[in-house]
Amino acid sequence: MTEPREMFEAREGEQRLDQDPALMPPDAGIVFIGRIASPWITRDSCPKNMRAAREAGQPAVLTIDAPFRAGLRGLERASHVVILSWLHHAPRNLIVQKPRHAAESKGVFGLRSPARPNPVGLHVTKLVGLDIGIGRVDLDAIDVLDGTPVIDIKPYFASTDAIAEATVEGRDGR
Repeated sequence: MTEPREMFEAREGEQRLDQDPALMPPDAGIVFIGRIASPWITRDSCPKNMRAAREAGQPAVLTIDAPFRAGLRGLERASHVVILSWLHHAPRNLIVQKPRHAAESKGVFGLRSPARPNPVGLHVTKLVGLDIGIGRVDLDAIDVLDGTPVIDIKPYFASTDAIAEATVEGRDGR
């Protein structure tokens, strides 16, 4: 496995925590319920977001481990799902980052970067197929590296999850 620090080069204006959260005592236990098989094997080839992943036109498969497969019952009703993943290659001690596309450094909570104290990924994707018996969840696209662990999967509800008027100042011409 590639070390996180090798995948995330240091940039001017960045700041790291004094203690790496990966080495701190845990506050809670997280269990991986499965893994994602994606076509992306390097950080450079991996799309940076779900829009770019969809544009690449590469499907992905989430395999849920046997003990958790019964939890998939009813998911077939959803056209789209929310997947929470554990971005296991990301460093956890980077607290201020300097994105390549930004003029200024920003705190990790103002960014969507995988490098953060708890590297949880959030992905809204189209549910293409489901086989509960073998724990197979077919997805239209995903923006994570092959083998990425999954924490949770939930149905996406456009009626409550989408907020049309949401904005981020300085993003997308706003």
